[in-house]
Amino acid sequence: MRYVGKERRIHKVFVTRNTEYHVRGETCVAVKDRRSGQWLRAHLALAQKLAGGLRFQLGGGIVPNTGIPEIGESLYFAAGGKDLVTSAILTVDRPPKDIVAQY
Repeated sequence: MRYVGKERRIHKVFVTRNTEYHVRGETCVAVKDRRSGQWLRAHLALAQKLAGGLRFQLGGGIVPNTGIPEIGESLYFAAGGKDLVTSAILTVDRPPKDIVAQY
């Protein structure tokens, strides 16, 4: 049976082609390189607010999403003048409890 109430989970992992972005609420708390499995301690997204998602259209247009980014969109982090746009989201997962404890 699928839960239909308000989303209560505050931790999400947005997986892109090369990177995992671990987000608590609206803030990026960890970034992991998918190839090496190493945590990236100096990534621009760390401690930045997830401002939403961007969907790039075939004709060159960009459609913003100020809500929770969805599969196929790029993450958009507002980083105080050095904003970051990722590659497209492949999956959105829930991190295991042992990983959350490491944040």
